[in-house]
Amino acid sequence: MKESNNQNNPSRPSMEKRDCAKRSSFSNATAQQSQLTVLVVDDETFNVDYLLQELEEFGVTTLSAANGVEALAQVGEHSPDLVLLDIMMPKMDGFEVLAKMKADATLRDIPVIIISAHSDMPHILKGIEMGAEDYLPKPFDPLLLKARVNASLEKKRFRNLEKAYLQGLERELEIGRQIQEGFLPREIESPEGWQIATFFRAAREVSGDFYDVFPLGDGRLALIIGDVTDKGVGAALYMALFRTLFRSYLSTNGFAGAGSGNSLSAATKFINDYICTVHDSESFCTAFVAVLDTSSGKLSYVSAGHDFPLVLSGALEEIKPTGPAIGAIDDAEFELGELQLNSGDVLFCYTDGLLDIRNTAGESFGAEKLRLLIKGQPRDISALVTGIISTVDAFSQGVEQYDDITLLGISKK
Repeated sequence: MKESNNQNNPSRPSMEKRDCAKRSSFSNATAQQSQLTVLVVDDETFNVDYLLQELEEFGVTTLSAANGVEALAQVGEHSPDLVLLDIMMPKMDGFEVLAKMKADATLRDIPVIIISAHSDMPHILKGIEMGAEDYLPKPFDPLLLKARVNASLEKKRFRNLEKAYLQGLERELEIGRQIQEGFLPREIESPEGWQIATFFRAAREVSGDFYDVFPLGDGRLALIIGDVTDKGVGAALYMALFRTLFRSYLSTNGFAGAGSGNSLSAATKFINDYICTVHDSESFCTAFVAVLDTSSGKLSYVSAGHDFPLVLSGALEEIKPTGPAIGAIDDAEFELGELQLNSGDVLFCYTDGLLDIRNTAGESFGAEKLRLLIKGQPRDISALVTGIISTVDAFSQGVEQYDDITLLGISKK
């Protein structure tokens, strides 16, 4: 049987005889509480009236509901900062209200204090296990009521501050994402007789992957794809640094007028030594950096510890690294590689996020699946890139992307 706080209850002090010191103990909190809202849910009018009066002295805005259906309506409309929730009610009991609140992402962080009798410990324990913040025994003790309400509201205030902080971080990361997107080419104009295709998808708001394609003059084209170790903001900052250094070095007039071979090796060595000397960091970058002579099809490249780019010509061949990752070894050397791209040939480059992506069984996509897939795809580079992403997305359906995925391909018509 439910208990009420009636006037015959000897354990309840009279309202008129309350100690003034008890009132003043919460006076400092009143100003802070004025913007907070507490919902009282109980089907007994006297209990509701009593709790509302106590809470109004506490300086909070109050709402009330006589059953679980009304409670959910109030919660949905007003999103209170705290709910005092009776268990035994008509139409919908407190357990169902609590379950629906905890199942709703917009409501689950609202703290709930279970109202129940001292003798109803099994229900109290069940409510706590379902996510209630605390419990308040009947008959109500005014000091205990205010202590537990104050503690719950204090936690809610901290949650609100945390939520606001996280929202601020999300806004900052979104700004970072937009800035980082500006580093990548918005449009790539394919030279006559060639076709270029790219794909980029970050695993988080910002990425450590990058690619770049830009002309160098004299019919030559720079092609770059890179992957900075780790993920998140740190990797994104280094991504911007590596990408800017490569574009700046390769775009200089001296480089444009010189032979691409030695200058490409020199560019990579310069960036490597700069990172090792100036930046005391464990971050490094794998990269495939190439210069294509679009008239002859000759490709000069440096592969700095990067996952093997693939060339589809008469057969599918891998391009082996010609040096270590950039920034990993001070004073490292980067050899120049060369290959010839003829009509119908394809160069396909990727970052390791493509190989590492997993399915629901925990299996990674892997290099062998990629090789088989490329052999079966058309040599039109746009169709090839689209087909690869479609296959990988189907393979990993239902699994969150773990690492950034970047693709860069070029084919000669």
